[in-house]
Amino acid sequence: MVEDRANSFLRMIQSSQRGRLKVYLGYCTGVGKTYQMLQEGHRHKAEGIDVIIGLLETHGRVEIAKLAEGLEIIPRRRQEYQGVMVEEMDVDAILARKPQVALIDELAHTNVQGSPNPKRYQDVQDILAAGIHVISTMNVQHLESLYNTIEKTVGVKVRERLPDSVLAEADEIVDVDVSIEDLQKRLREDKIYPKERIETALTNFFKTSNLEKLRELTLRELASQIDLRSRETPHEESGTSPDQVMVCLSSRGPNTEKLLYYASHLARKLKRNWYAVYVQKSSEGTTVIDVQTQRFITDTLTLAKQLGGMVFTYKGEDIVRTLLRFANEYRVGHIVIGSPAPRSLWERVRGKTSIVDRLIKEAKGVNITVVDTSAKELSPVEPSMEEGKIAEPVPTISDPEGRFSLSELISSERIIIWNEPVSKDSLLRRLVEKVGQRGRAWDSARFLNTILEREHQGSTFFNEGAAFPHARIDGLTKSMVGLGLTRQGVSDEPTEKPIEIVFLIFSPAQNPDEQIKILALASRAAQSRHLRQRLQSCRTSEEVMTAVRYWDWEEKQKTLPSS
Repeated sequence: MVEDRANSFLRMIQSSQRGRLKVYLGYCTGVGKTYQMLQEGHRHKAEGIDVIIGLLETHGRVEIAKLAEGLEIIPRRRQEYQGVMVEEMDVDAILARKPQVALIDELAHTNVQGSPNPKRYQDVQDILAAGIHVISTMNVQHLESLYNTIEKTVGVKVRERLPDSVLAEADEIVDVDVSIEDLQKRLREDKIYPKERIETALTNFFKTSNLEKLRELTLRELASQIDLRSRETPHEESGTSPDQVMVCLSSRGPNTEKLLYYASHLARKLKRNWYAVYVQKSSEGTTVIDVQTQRFITDTLTLAKQLGGMVFTYKGEDIVRTLLRFANEYRVGHIVIGSPAPRSLWERVRGKTSIVDRLIKEAKGVNITVVDTSAKELSPVEPSMEEGKIAEPVPTISDPEGRFSLSELISSERIIIWNEPVSKDSLLRRLVEKVGQRGRAWDSARFLNTILEREHQGSTFFNEGAAFPHARIDGLTKSMVGLGLTRQGVSDEPTEKPIEIVFLIFSPAQNPDEQIKILALASRAAQSRHLRQRLQSCRTSEEVMTAVRYWDWEEKQKTLPSS
């Protein structure tokens, strides 16, 4: 009976294989992304492929509206917001129509408040999960990791952004490029903005120096994506450190965004994981510090997650020793930290050293990068036409070795589903027992204490509804992973979003790199909207394993060339 139910579930999800995503990427509005997307739509239709327009933004451009003629358009969903009627893409209508291909403009768009998803790229992920192929468009400045660079070089705060991982996971990226002279000519010919906005645009955003910088950034991004996709499967372990990147955060540090963007770029350049670590002293407890500081800390950690970092909050009075302990455990080869505040005369007389000075002195075999965070923010910049806030899932960190699959680490005997609220202690205790129930030498008490000690240092239960309690165990010969699903959250864990999925990870102490890879894999799984939606409908551990195996298959398909 159980086998029949699992097979039935497998047939259900296999009937909806994941769609492919193609993105037309440009360096600026007006280069022709939407035009190219519509042309491809017509080519598909001529070849007998069922293609529809899920969302098209003409912005009053006559040639775009004319080109859309002959393609079926799904009507938009109307929604009232603050007394104004707003139109958004109707995802449910697209799913009900179930075409082979959907054309969806402006991937980085922010949906109106009250929509099922905050961002359009999340709508697209839902459509892809239903087996519908999507062709979309976006400009390079909408990448989250380029926010600081765009603001500094172009002088514009880009409000609508999406995680770099969305573009990285696209099956095909097409660079839509025109010369700067041709783009400015299009602008003067009323093909981009109405007449009353042309001169302002030419003297501000569309000036030649800005367009040159944006075009260069686009070419760099394309080169980075090509390099990422062309890398072959890594060879076997060489025994060298993975050289992960860690950025040190403070509750009162100035220009923290600059630190995070720097660490994100460094990790991306090195193709490594990166971690944002905040060490909380007893004087910084939530009952001690003011509300403004608490909000600053929360916003900082949220931005770190949006940029793709994995956040850790530790407790400790000696910040340097705590940071170095983390660096040793997580194989950190690069530490990024902000410049220290100027010392007072009294501090200099007393010979007081800064955290930066101590890190440089005490860190062995680790590169220390001190970023100048003393500079004030840029002067007021040209406001963007884009609005909206970003809300992200659990951050993705890469698995540079790519040697594990989730279904190899988890078995149905190590899965628990809680239909009622569960306490954190009870959840961890039951998962530890489940993971080791077949182990002859399994010491549940010791393993549980190790996990609880790690949680006491800093919780791994994150605000995005996922948790990753983990520990390295002496004498363990291979990694063991348990999976817990909660339908009503963890009752005594004060996260903004209820904890829905918990990965309990034990790995051999003698192989620290293995823990990093499994954390990366679990992080990707927790971020997958497709997997989490399927897990919500699972009623048994066998159904959970079927969903996990299918997710593994989907992940493998991402590495294969499009047919």
